[in-house]
Amino acid sequence: MSVKRVEPNQAAELIGEGWTYLDVRSVGEFDQGHPKGAYNVPLVHMEPGGARSVNADFMAVCEAAFSKDTKLVVGCRTGVRSLRAAGMLLDAGYADVVDMRGGFAGETDAAGGVTCPGWTEWKLPVQSKPEPGRSYAELEAKK
Repeated sequence: MSVKRVEPNQAAELIGEGWTYLDVRSVGEFDQGHPKGAYNVPLVHMEPGGARSVNADFMAVCEAAFSKDTKLVVGCRTGVRSLRAAGMLLDAGYADVVDMRGGFAGETDAAGGVTCPGWTEWKLPVQSKPEPGRSYAELEAKK
């Protein structure tokens, strides 16, 4: 199933219409700043020394936190992890899922040129502390 992709300004419009923003970046990335009102379920965990490990609980936590009819905008740092996560959610039976191109920081080409501005470049609302019930620790506890 192909994933519909939207740019950050379009994602903000969807959120304004009641869609839920799912941030699939690591806990550390999320804690440094995220779209206002976002939920955090990392697709991968960042390990000491920069190593990454797949979050084996990603789908279990998502399924405990969001019903299959929840309208989800999925985002990450640049749009790579979120595209993968959006595909996984669609494959699991979520009906309304879009991937946010450009992510939080912006999508770049091999030369470092911006190909799609990110959430911060659009100057969309950002917060550093998650709202109650939206951190990964709180969501993981529900699975």
